[in-house]
Amino acid sequence: MSPNGLAFSPDGSHFAYVEEVDVTELESLRAHLNEQRDANLTYLPFLAMALVRALPEFPQCNAHYDAERGVLQRYRRVHLGVATQTPDGLKVPVVHNAQELSLWDLAREIRRVSDAARNNKATKDELHGSTITITSLGRLGGIASTPIINAPEVGIIGVNKAVQRPMVVAGAVTIRLMMNLSSSFDHRFVDGYDCALMIQALKDLLEQPATIFID
Repeated sequence: MSPNGLAFSPDGSHFAYVEEVDVTELESLRAHLNEQRDANLTYLPFLAMALVRALPEFPQCNAHYDAERGVLQRYRRVHLGVATQTPDGLKVPVVHNAQELSLWDLAREIRRVSDAARNNKATKDELHGSTITITSLGRLGGIASTPIINAPEVGIIGVNKAVQRPMVVAGAVTIRLMMNLSSSFDHRFVDGYDCALMIQALKDLLEQPATIFID
């Protein structure tokens, strides 16, 4: 991995970028919403909603590369792939038109399509058509990872485990809940600089979670 946080594949087409995110405020909001509705929100719907907010500024990240035709197709709509471990191996069910869904709708759809994939009940449409993918290992998420791009997409974002760490805030050491975002992109279509900008945009949204809900 290079000093700027980028890791390149041997063929130069696949690279990774890792950024740490202070999710202390996000965790407080998540816990509050779960208590209010007796629910079980994970970090994924928040990440999904933040991603929907960020992607219009980075359309090259929400795209397919058609290798046979040599064509890159960008999408305005976000068809969100959710990498899901199943008894039959890894599957990527899709939340279609994620940009139209509320936080609670995103949570329900992520849970529904993931359960359908695990139970081998997902339809063909629910397993095809994603334009960008998110992935999480949950409690096994580790510190950082290098998620594999779900072709023909050109990007994937992974959620790692949230852990308490001593951090310096306003000149004082304090305990904060920190989580890394591990992303991988196809360098032929997404410059490292643009990738870093997009992940930084996600970081800003997640660290100030009220902004996720502002159009």
